[in-house]
Amino acid sequence: MAGFELIGKEERDEVNDVFNKGGVLFRHGFEKMRKGVYKVDEFEREFAQKFKVNYARAVSSGTAALLVALKALGVKPGDEVITQSFTFVATVEAIIEAGAVPVITEINKTLNMDPFDLEKKITDKTRVVLPVHMMGGPAQMDEIMHIARENNLLVLEDTAQALGGEYKGKKLGTIGDVGIFSFDFGKTLTTGEGGMIVSNNKEIYLRAKEYSDHGHQSNPNFPRGEDTRRMSGFNFNMMELQGAVGLAQLRKIDYAMARQKENKKKIKEAIRDIPGIEFRKIADSEGACSDNLVFFLEDKGKAVNFVKKLADKGIGTNLLPGAIRWHFAGNWDHIFPRFEQFRGKDLNQFWSKSAEILERAIALPIMVKMDDNQINKIIEIIKSNF
Repeated sequence: MAGFELIGKEERDEVNDVFNKGGVLFRHGFEKMRKGVYKVDEFEREFAQKFKVNYARAVSSGTAALLVALKALGVKPGDEVITQSFTFVATVEAIIEAGAVPVITEINKTLNMDPFDLEKKITDKTRVVLPVHMMGGPAQMDEIMHIARENNLLVLEDTAQALGGEYKGKKLGTIGDVGIFSFDFGKTLTTGEGGMIVSNNKEIYLRAKEYSDHGHQSNPNFPRGEDTRRMSGFNFNMMELQGAVGLAQLRKIDYAMARQKENKKKIKEAIRDIPGIEFRKIADSEGACSDNLVFFLEDKGKAVNFVKKLADKGIGTNLLPGAIRWHFAGNWDHIFPRFEQFRGKDLNQFWSKSAEILERAIALPIMVKMDDNQINKIIEIIKSNF
């Protein structure tokens, strides 16, 4: 959580600038009307600079970013894309929409892809490895990148929940061949809906740019209506108002992340010695985002009981355990039965290790604007229930 907490005058000023200078809401064309205002282009440039990457392409959602990135990587029907059992359903939806077959690994106590299981899942049909940096925590990218390169596989980082995080000094989303981000209303940076694709590979970027804009190559030698093309595509363009809000939000993320880090540290330090609490393993504790504090209890029963006690005191949880239905492959009986190996079977059996980890996990949301009274209340309630 962060972006929506900080919406204010800066976002309003950027949006008003669009209307004050022609009111063109489409990112392309209408040059005489728009008076030089190209908010989405500007957002892309500042985003690429901030994340120290060569290319950035803004699109209409994080889900669209996943699909566009897969298309830009050349994924085709019959290819296999390996991702993890704990992720938002959009990750697998995008793989299927690209015509590929999703192959799902177990997670470990990082709550991210288990590299040992990744190795087991690679076949001669594998095209892409798609790790997800869940809930702000980096995946074990050294191991994942090594395995991918050893097997000549491309890597797409799903950074929808970890914008601004780092792994060993590198921005998450910039380590693999391509990375994606989400800007929905619950994200660190929000444009309401929206997403971004980043890469240091020019050809990947160009393919993403073209696919997300009906195949337009934006050839400077031709007007848009006569533009050249080499591939079909779809319309996943970001609109100018989203770009305007994104610009203002981008300039606030350092402050937001620093405040969350301070708030998380206070709570974690206060409860770290409580018997029965095991904190999530973090692959890079300095680089991780701090919008959640995740810990495990000894078993599912204790976790369920503890969450109920928190709720009774007015303290909510974030994603775990409440939204697990949408974030664990073992629950997706509307998706996997289309594949023969899953038909008529209990999906949990395929990712039993992940299920055991997730059913004991509790995630406390860490807000930017938490004051000491709120923090102390959370600490006292946790301590009183152990």
